[in-house]
Amino acid sequence: MHVLIVDDEPLAREELAYLVTQHSGVTSIATAESVDEAMSQMMDDKPDIIFLDIQLMGETGFDLAKRLVTLKKAPYLIFATAFDSYGVKAFEVNARDYILKPFEEKKILQALDKAMEALKGTANPQVEEERAVLDTIPVYMEDRIYLIDPEEIYGISVEGRVLTIMTKDHQYEMTGTLNSLKSKLPNQLFLQTHRSYMINLTKIKEIQPWFNNTLQVTLLNQVKVPISRSYIKVFKEKIGLD
Repeated sequence: MHVLIVDDEPLAREELAYLVTQHSGVTSIATAESVDEAMSQMMDDKPDIIFLDIQLMGETGFDLAKRLVTLKKAPYLIFATAFDSYGVKAFEVNARDYILKPFEEKKILQALDKAMEALKGTANPQVEEERAVLDTIPVYMEDRIYLIDPEEIYGISVEGRVLTIMTKDHQYEMTGTLNSLKSKLPNQLFLQTHRSYMINLTKIKEIQPWFNNTLQVTLLNQVKVPISRSYIKVFKEKIGLD
């Protein structure tokens, strides 16, 4: 795989280039310090993967990212930056990963593993990259942003302004509301069952009668979720109960 590193700081470019060379799947590396130089590099030698900084001399990585979106076959884009506040904006321009400085070898190699696996199994990388950005839920935790496939989500709960997204083996937390997340999830899979809960209907293990004519659902990951009275009618219709 050919990797292009775009960063206006020489030491950052050198450090990242060294870490990238530690991955056995990387065959060549090019570097650039500006958007114009990066575009020139791409004309000469089309990269499979781009590591892109946000702050560049007099411009930003988003200037380059917006150009990449228009390409017929765009590279796999990874933002590599010292700024942790542009995660959502990054994924709006089809970024597939977001790594913070100072770089750690383990995280760089993990990002490359993920990138190469995606490129390896993709007949049309541009279509697949667009699909992934549109269909996944970005969740920022610590120094990484995770892209979660809605089909892997078992349930979602909210307490205050903290959303907890549950998968089979993990829980991810982000700031927001159920309503803000609901619009990003497929209606055929997800249903709100309580003012504080939403579930994936395909992850239901069993349903039990509960207090005051309500129901309780046990999900496949053993988490129990209430079905409040105001949601019971729609819930029963969705799963085919009389």
